[in-house]
Amino acid sequence: MGLILAPIAADKVATWMAFMEDLNGPKKAAFDDFNRRYNLTRHDAWLCETPGGVVVCAIHEGPGASDFIANAGKATQEFDKWFAAQLADIHGMDLTKGPPPGKMPELRLSWKA
Repeated sequence: MGLILAPIAADKVATWMAFMEDLNGPKKAAFDDFNRRYNLTRHDAWLCETPGGVVVCAIHEGPGASDFIANAGKATQEFDKWFAAQLADIHGMDLTKGPPPGKMPELRLSWKA
C-alpha cells in the first residue's frame, strides 16, 4: 500500500475539489483505466483540514502501489500527463522528478478484524 500526504494551499482547495469532480464524473472512465494500467485495486483521497493547514491523504493499494508514483512520473499517455499536471498545480508535486521529497509514511500500527 502507498500512502501520500500532500499539503494544499488554501487558494487551491477549490481546484482540488474540481479535480475530484472530474475524476468521479467526466474523466471517470479514463481514471478507471489509469488505475488498472498501474495495477491498483484501490485509489482513495481524503481532504483533511488540520490545525496546520489542509492536506490530502491518498491511499494506493494493489500490486502496483509501491511503484505507482515513480511510474506515473514517466507516463506518456494524455490522461496520465493531465493527472500529473493537476498534482503539480495543486500540490507542487512534480512526478517527473520522482516521489515527493522526504521520507514516505511508515506504517506503525495496523488492526483488522
